[in-house]
Amino acid sequence: MNILDIIKERRSVRRFLNKLIPKEIQDALREAIMWAPSAGNLQSRKFYFIFNQAIKKDLVKAALGQSFIAKAPLVIVGCVDLRIKDHYGERGVNLYAVQDVSASIQNVLLVAHELGLASVWIGAFCEDEVSKILKLPRFLRPISIIPVGYTSVHPRAPGRVSVEDAIDIIE
Repeated sequence: MNILDIIKERRSVRRFLNKLIPKEIQDALREAIMWAPSAGNLQSRKFYFIFNQAIKKDLVKAALGQSFIAKAPLVIVGCVDLRIKDHYGERGVNLYAVQDVSASIQNVLLVAHELGLASVWIGAFCEDEVSKILKLPRFLRPISIIPVGYTSVHPRAPGRVSVEDAIDIIE
């Protein structure tokens, strides 16, 4: 598959089979995270791969009852590293570190799809609760929860705005 086909075919999926993800696929997901670009190559991000069922159930509560989180064999939590402030100030905290994590998330979503996995990017959760559940140090801020697993559903592509509405060309 070429990358554009992977981008077009990937969908947000919230139904997962009770099937473990092999170690070599987990390794590929970790590698996808690590090779994302980052501001100043500071790599101001930290990711947690969660397999523990009790922790996944706690994350469901922190994520406003989104029960499908606990049904995914793997849940990834992406965090910004606030220590970027030492290098880039507030812009680093409020923008660059979020971009770093977001680039890693996009990589992991696409590699997961390429390897036959489904996923969904979740932003609706209580950050403080997730921080307590994972016992995060104060310099990490969770900004995403990504359930990952195998699925038997294959949703259709949702509509997109027109290219003209999304992109202006300035010559």
